[in-house]
Amino acid sequence: MTLRQQADGHLFGVGDRLGAEEVAVYRWLALHRQVDLSRMAGELGLDEASVTRTVDSLVHLGLIQPDAEDDGVMRAVDPHLAAAVATAPLERSIREQQISLRAFRDQFAQLSAHYEEGLRGAPAALQTIPALTEVRVALDRAAQRCREEMITVQPGGTRAPEVLTDALARDSEVLARGVRIRTLYHHTARFNSPSQAYVAMASALGAEYRTAHQLFGRMIVFDRELAFLPDHKGTWGAVVIREPSVVHFLCELFEQVWTEAQPFSDAATDGLEAVAKDLDRTILRLLATGRKDETIARRLGMSLRTTRKHIADIMQTLGAGSRFQAGFAVATRGLLGDDVDEEIPGPDSGPDPVPDSGPDPAPGSVPGPAPVSGPDADSGAARRPERSAGAEEGRGNEGAEGTERA
Repeated sequence: MTLRQQADGHLFGVGDRLGAEEVAVYRWLALHRQVDLSRMAGELGLDEASVTRTVDSLVHLGLIQPDAEDDGVMRAVDPHLAAAVATAPLERSIREQQISLRAFRDQFAQLSAHYEEGLRGAPAALQTIPALTEVRVALDRAAQRCREEMITVQPGGTRAPEVLTDALARDSEVLARGVRIRTLYHHTARFNSPSQAYVAMASALGAEYRTAHQLFGRMIVFDRELAFLPDHKGTWGAVVIREPSVVHFLCELFEQVWTEAQPFSDAATDGLEAVAKDLDRTILRLLATGRKDETIARRLGMSLRTTRKHIADIMQTLGAGSRFQAGFAVATRGLLGDDVDEEIPGPDSGPDPVPDSGPDPAPGSVPGPAPVSGPDADSGAARRPERSAGAEEGRGNEGAEGTERA
């Protein structure tokens, strides 16, 4: 590098580098401490003019200094000291720019208070409602303001009769205004008598209901503008969402499940065998993917105890003493293959199944929400509809009633 004075007076600018000539001449002078142009030119492979210019550059940069008493002697200067002097103007300029940058940011930061004030005054895209009572009030208000459509996802199999009675009154008023109501339930709701009665009455008024074995969670959306989701903390609160892109995503998710779901009908009408066969296959698939009992129960809308009873019955029917053996039996028999007509074998085709000794449901109890087969007492799978979830099944859904519309 031939030394050049920067326009702002700096000796060194951003991107400047010492060239090979400067480095070579500095090393030669550091070793020999004298200026001998002809010798330097010969040993370094340079012409004398180039050596002279390079020596002047190094002097200007402060990397070498002539001896005060002998002009022919040159003394190398510590590069760190020379760098501190040469770059001082550039560092000073950087500090000044940093000060200006901080002042610029501070001025903009003063506007943040006005921005936050504006957010508080504008309608929130997301709101948390912590208490169950407040959730119900908010749902009632949203239902009263609903103009076109209400879509709902209600996981779980058991519904309390009093809750459904209140929901029918509210939904009847909504339907009377010409609002379309669509609701997704778990298949297990088909075995709940209060749910069957509610769906029959609401369907007569124009509401639509479908069921699926697996749902993506509880949700209510009004007019594709306002969505209610349960609080993830497990409380009876809810999260209200107004952000258009998020609400649109939730609606699209609903439509995908709705397309694949089956129209609601009670188990007797639809046939216990058909529903139970589908449920058996779903449980087997979830077991095959390594899902825990708690996860399967949540996916299918059943209590943990009912789910474990189903799993035990399936393993019993397969003649399996462990989940590993059950998986082996499923694989060897092709029970999860593409053949939709393949069934879980009954006790006559499995190795030594244990007869079902479960008690009949008590009079007046709510039927279990997830039977696995038909009423034929001659097959192991057919016995499973006799299960009753009892009070435990009801308790499993109490916390969800804050966002329950049906």
